[in-house]
Amino acid sequence: MRDTQRVKVYDAEQLVRSVFDRAADFGQRTVEVHGSRLTLPVERKFASVDSVQQYCDRVLALGWVATTWERAGVPIRVRARAGNVAAHYESGHAVLAVPLHAEPAARGRAAWALRELVVLHELAHHLEPRPEAVAAHGPEFCSRYVELADGVIGPEAGLLLRLTFHDSGVRLG
Repeated sequence: MRDTQRVKVYDAEQLVRSVFDRAADFGQRTVEVHGSRLTLPVERKFASVDSVQQYCDRVLALGWVATTWERAGVPIRVRARAGNVAAHYESGHAVLAVPLHAEPAARGRAAWALRELVVLHELAHHLEPRPEAVAAHGPEFCSRYVELADGVIGPEAGLLLRLTFHDSGVRLG
């Protein structure tokens, strides 16, 4: 299955992460999006593979997650990933791999992948019931990711992600 939305999804996510970073850096949590004022919730950051593992376990154990997606009952294992380019999910083994180092351009920031939005992206892959039958970043994935952001981080995060996907031409299912 061809992953035609991949680049658009990654670009939109980078915009959303930048909005959250700026809000945290400048202490200004209120942003204007499409004429609406949103007060962004705090996005959790992680210090280690263990803290990401604990977070994933807690998210998958949430009642609404467990009743919405059957694969929430499949345990996920988090491991460190060499390099700093990308986090990824290995569906055959239910493994989330996160880089522990900052991007060279991050100028003192912690590892870019040790943050809630990135981890929820990978959990959205984990919750896919038919990974071999659908595009990795297709409309179903994007809707699942928005729903996770909405329910776990907060509705403002879900709305910001949904609007940014829309503006970027990302289709939701």
